[in-house]
Amino acid sequence: MKKNKNYIVWTRCAIVFLLFLSAALSSCSNDDLQAKNFSADVLKLTLSSTDMVLDQSMFQQKFSFKWSTGDNKGTGASISYKLEIDKKENNFANAVEYDFGKNRYDFDINVATLNSILLTTFNGEAGKAIALQARITATFGDKGVAPQTSVVDFNLTPYKPLSTELFMVGDASPNGWDITKASALTAQTANPVVFVYSGQLSKGKFKFAVNTDSCFCQDFYTKDGADAGKLVYNSGGSGSDLQWEITKAGLYKITVNILKLTIVIEEQSSPAFTQLWIVGDASPSGWNIDTPEAFTVTDNPFIFTYEATLIPGNFKILAGAKGNWCGEWFRPLVNNQVLTETGVAQNSGCDVDNSWQVTTQTAGRYKITLDISTNVIKITPVEVYLIGSATPNGWNMGSLLPMTKNGSVYTYSGPLTAGEFKFTKYNTNWCEGTEITAVSANQAITNTNFTIRDKCDGDDNKWVVSAAQAGNHTITLDLSTNVLTIN
Repeated sequence: MKKNKNYIVWTRCAIVFLLFLSAALSSCSNDDLQAKNFSADVLKLTLSSTDMVLDQSMFQQKFSFKWSTGDNKGTGASISYKLEIDKKENNFANAVEYDFGKNRYDFDINVATLNSILLTTFNGEAGKAIALQARITATFGDKGVAPQTSVVDFNLTPYKPLSTELFMVGDASPNGWDITKASALTAQTANPVVFVYSGQLSKGKFKFAVNTDSCFCQDFYTKDGADAGKLVYNSGGSGSDLQWEITKAGLYKITVNILKLTIVIEEQSSPAFTQLWIVGDASPSGWNIDTPEAFTVTDNPFIFTYEATLIPGNFKILAGAKGNWCGEWFRPLVNNQVLTETGVAQNSGCDVDNSWQVTTQTAGRYKITLDISTNVIKITPVEVYLIGSATPNGWNMGSLLPMTKNGSVYTYSGPLTAGEFKFTKYNTNWCEGTEITAVSANQAITNTNFTIRDKCDGDDNKWVVSAAQAGNHTITLDLSTNVLTIN
């Protein structure tokens, strides 16, 4: 069919117009297009509460800030937002600031984090309300539109944070009345105010400290005289020093809730599993389920440890019979779990087959500690330290500088003076971990044979550097091959 000439010309013009319109629209950012809808919106900030008493039980709750878009005066300009929080008397001179950029209209802050800000940044006191102000400021991509603000007054009352650590001390506990070595309870990931201890207890008494400082004038949790299932919080060691008593030595599980001030003491039978193995291509076992490498049972039969160099890949922990892929396992809560998470689940079968993931960035030497009574795992990088009078670290346990590490290889290059030294894998308090010591007393540095000493059990042998040998040396320790060189 023959087309009309004018029709063809009109069609071409229409196409050109549409292409031009498309290009014009594409030249505008999404922010600008969205901003055109904001042209009549008054900026207004609202809070989840304007008068709130915070409490430790709110650790999973959020405090919310929300705001409307603001008015760009019909320019189509993008809008960026900044939130400020300060004491009312400061007029935002010492504000905590959050810059959100564009397309953000709400902000949630964890109550525990908010409480910390109130106590530290604003010097608040637990139990006393603080008069505060929050201000949202909108600035515009078109500088011809002046910034807009909305301010809300509100009051928050902070609380005194409960301890994040809890320790058992007493002659019923594994380390007796030596508070510097008090046994740590494990905080539960899902509820950090709940602490659990599982292990051996002797006949005797115990109470709970909030740290391992040597002074018994610190804060303690002791027994309520009216109810043995209740705790009493004694600040600075004040109050009646009543303790719980174990009348029959054995395995026990103790569950303490420091928010509700409750304690449950349960006598336990043997652990459900007496052996664990690591399986996965990230581990030395590979995916060999028949002869995997085993964990070591500690003096607490519920706690297992394993140390190895982990490479990029995945792993999980076998708990049942070897050779059964759908047997009993300890697996992380999600697949490809990062090594810093502490949650773990014990399950069987193949339906849920989560594993931990080691990346190129996280590969290295690790110690894995799994408490099967609490289902808490800790995967911590292994550090090695030189310690002794011959080293720059001296005998200053707690402030040691680590050796340089590359995978399983640890290196020190520098001066050694006349004196003695050994190696340690911990940097806390004496006898709290593993040491690498010489096999004989006053061992020459030309003899690189060594042995392992755990928690000060065994001979405390050192290498000796003579005056003639003093000077710069390179020490290399490979924990995978167990080879030490001293040059």
